[in-house]
Amino acid sequence: MILIVDSGATKSDWIALNEKGEELFKTQTLGLSPEVLTREVIEDRLANNFEISQNREKVSQLHFYGAGCGTERMKKFLSEIFTVFFPKAKIDVKEDTYAAIYATTDIGKQGIVCILGTGSNCSYYDGHQPFQKVTSLGYILMDDASGNYFGRKLLRDLYFHKIPQDLAIKFTKEYPLEADIIKEHLYKQPNPNTYLATFARFLIENKDHRYCRGVINKGLQQFVNNYIMQFELATKVPCHFVGSIAYYLKDELEAVLNNNDLVIGKVLRKPIDGLVEFHRKTM
Repeated sequence: MILIVDSGATKSDWIALNEKGEELFKTQTLGLSPEVLTREVIEDRLANNFEISQNREKVSQLHFYGAGCGTERMKKFLSEIFTVFFPKAKIDVKEDTYAAIYATTDIGKQGIVCILGTGSNCSYYDGHQPFQKVTSLGYILMDDASGNYFGRKLLRDLYFHKIPQDLAIKFTKEYPLEADIIKEHLYKQPNPNTYLATFARFLIENKDHRYCRGVINKGLQQFVNNYIMQFELATKVPCHFVGSIAYYLKDELEAVLNNNDLVIGKVLRKPIDGLVEFHRKTM
């Protein structure tokens, strides 16, 4: 059995294939980012999924593409957990950038591949391997135009009284936004980045409001400036995107790219289907 996993900070999509490339099952767990989770939490999330735990002895290959797997230390940390949990499997852990590349770009074709989901990043793919100009320092300092970026912006503007009153009233009716609840999630509960990203839905649902439109455009332009424009060939190759923020703000994203003489390529909500096709071709 071959397991293919696309793991974001919020959730992980799993697909099992047999040796012929035929699908055996699909399932989902919470995110498995090694940057923000302990060994015990990751082990619990694996063990609490029925399909995964029931079949762990049958797995011969695990191809894991995950947020937070950009360093050798994090890859090693996750690989050690998977080696114990899937005792007969050959383990391959790559950062989620590779999932986005394999899902959007054909081997041998150049492109810029971006992730705009709970977090964000950007790579240049030369047709064979990816290159990054920016080393991520995580959700507190970076992740421009991501779900947690927009969630953080909304909360700050609410408490600094910068959100127009009509929208602020609507926001406080839809979410529990008392200070003690927010601080509990940010400083005492796991996955504060995922918590922040939950508020991005409000921004997307109200994207025609002038305030939301301004926040969205400014955030997307900041991502272009800080990430995409790092690459000299940015205006000469397509820019592909993966992630819920890119998917639900596709029109706004395309407008910002056009204003910067950039060409939009594929925009996918999830890379998992493209990943499966990639692995079927290489079986």
